[in-house]
Amino acid sequence: MSEKEVKNLEEIFDARIARDEKIEPKDWMPEKYRQTHIRQISQHAHSEIVGMLPEGNWITRAPSLKRKVALLAKIQDEAGHGLYLYSACETLGVSREELYEQLHSGKAKYSSIFNYPTLTWADMGAIGWLVDGAAIINQVPLCSTSFGPYARAMVRVCKEESFHQRQGFQIMMTLAEGTLEQKEMAQDALNRWWWPALMMLGPLDAESVHTEQSMKWKLKRKSNDDLRQQFVDQTVPQAEMIGLTIPDPDLKWNEEKQSYDFGEMNWDEFWQVVKGHGPCNKERISARVNAWEKGKWVRDAAMAYAEKQANKEVKQAI
Repeated sequence: MSEKEVKNLEEIFDARIARDEKIEPKDWMPEKYRQTHIRQISQHAHSEIVGMLPEGNWITRAPSLKRKVALLAKIQDEAGHGLYLYSACETLGVSREELYEQLHSGKAKYSSIFNYPTLTWADMGAIGWLVDGAAIINQVPLCSTSFGPYARAMVRVCKEESFHQRQGFQIMMTLAEGTLEQKEMAQDALNRWWWPALMMLGPLDAESVHTEQSMKWKLKRKSNDDLRQQFVDQTVPQAEMIGLTIPDPDLKWNEEKQSYDFGEMNWDEFWQVVKGHGPCNKERISARVNAWEKGKWVRDAAMAYAEKQANKEVKQAI
């Protein structure tokens, strides 16, 4: 294809983006657009799968059967989200095996938030309330992202994440209304998860290498800083309502902006975690690799059964 033809296709593509048309897998797209989507969608899928691990740690220790069932349902939802997103990613020409290999080898990233430990039951509430709350703010705009399969997958993901957020908030509210020890447990979880939740929305816009291009292609609809401000403005009144304190001495209402000013995040910590040096990075990847290797017999059995059924149908047709 000549340079002139490529330029013409790029102009047509840009015009479609400007008109808010959905780009489908068989449509022509710039290679950089395809690679950018593979990176973001696979990172999102990996985050859903790895995100099951810190919560799975509490299935056997949930304080009641009701809490256990709800937690199991939530973890099952997250497995489904990962599968939706891997499927969307495959439409861009990358195989599931390649995506898993990238995760297991450390080549691919996932959300930094899942490299922190879950120390108490209150962490299940904090993850649902803060982590899933931040995820919803980030993901709702993705329902109108420019790549069709990703946008359609996000509709169901966001509905289920909304339930997860409410479940987490209800856990925190119950603890905050309980004994002094239970309220202190809830406050401790909020203290530990507040700043990682803010940072999981991505680096500052001035330091983000992907935001500008992603905004141009309408892969993202809001910048990291705008999403973070929305999260703070939404979450602070919720904390006040249940009697918990946001662990930020610089937090204050800005009457002129009609939003909250908040303190500086520890970006050194953020980048250390992103680069694989967080509290649980090695543990998370090790758990995923171990599950993949021990689950090989299940995959082999499923493939053998599928092949047997296919052969059976062929024989019946003959």
